[in-house]
Amino acid sequence: MPLAIGAHLGPYDILSPLGAGGMGEVYRAKDTKLGRDVALKILPASFTNDPERVARFRREAQVLASLNHPHIAAIYGLEESNGTQFLVLELVDGESLDKRIARGPTPVDEALSIAKQITEALEAAHEKGIIHRDLKPANIALTVDGQVKVLDFGLAKAVEATSGPSFEAMNSPTITSPAMMTGVGVILGTAAYMSPEQAKGRPADRRSDVWAFGCVLYEMLTGRPPFAGEDTSEVLARIIERDPDFKALPPRTPQAILRLLRRTLEKDRKRRLADVSDARIEIDDALAVTPSETIAAIVSGARVREGILWALGATAVLTFGALAIPATLYLRRAVPEPVVTRLEVVTPPTTDAFSHSSGCGHSTRSRRSRSRGLPAQAIRSGRRTGAWSASLPRAN
Repeated sequence: MPLAIGAHLGPYDILSPLGAGGMGEVYRAKDTKLGRDVALKILPASFTNDPERVARFRREAQVLASLNHPHIAAIYGLEESNGTQFLVLELVDGESLDKRIARGPTPVDEALSIAKQITEALEAAHEKGIIHRDLKPANIALTVDGQVKVLDFGLAKAVEATSGPSFEAMNSPTITSPAMMTGVGVILGTAAYMSPEQAKGRPADRRSDVWAFGCVLYEMLTGRPPFAGEDTSEVLARIIERDPDFKALPPRTPQAILRLLRRTLEKDRKRRLADVSDARIEIDDALAVTPSETIAAIVSGARVREGILWALGATAVLTFGALAIPATLYLRRAVPEPVVTRLEVVTPPTTDAFSHSSGCGHSTRSRRSRSRGLPAQAIRSGRRTGAWSASLPRAN
């Protein structure tokens, strides 16, 4: 049963409800001893008789107590009052990231600033062997001065040695709903931000937090989760089978962030970004990116290059055409054929055109007679290629 406003839990006065999750209800309360507002996370009475739930709730206190980081909500204590167990937590004034996203996509620079602080919080937790396992916008608070606080390590798992009873207690699954059971194992976390291995009921590790971080960053930039569906089963199916729509990213998204999202949302965790610290480095580089390295600039540059190539091609065609036309006209212009003079030698018919003298030579008279009998006529002839020819009568 929810606590009423004005109710008392030891030195704490209940002021208002803040929310509820798989691990308990959260209230805003007044610490009458120290005069400050705090958040109380209360284990519901329905879980009191569940040893597993109680153990997990106590473990959350131990996990949070080991984390001291400006981007992780601090724990002030684990207390009990009239049989009710509760955590006393740092109260973060501001709004949760899911409410910020509900107003629309987050500008790129703001989204990257938030994302960097998330990676710093996860990096600090991972260095202590702590996995969040339920990272989502609702578990990320934004203070009024722009600081990020990662909340609700209620599903966190401390990675210890693989032997001993403490390991079994640390890894015991929480069944938040019978519908969340699978034949392989138990699904733990919020469906839309689960990694494929979690969706299959397999053990989570640091790379599961890397996946969830990628989902959160994608949702900040686009205003929608990368995997959505009408119910949990449809969401899980899409996580396992489909890829996000990276075309939905805003044009100002740096290319480095697109690469980062592809690596963080890699379904095969052996190929996924292994360490969230690498994501932080990528974001640092992206925050210093020049406008020419954004998706829009890359696409625009490709279009410009395509336009230049098209223009060069068109110019070449026009130039060729401009040169070809006069050349064709020139070649088609009639070229005068040369006038050729043909000389034809005609001889009159005679029976003694040639006379022979006794002996080996010709007489002088016969040679003169032959030369006088060979008049020459010059004939002009056109349109035929001239040649020298002699028309001689056939001797009878």
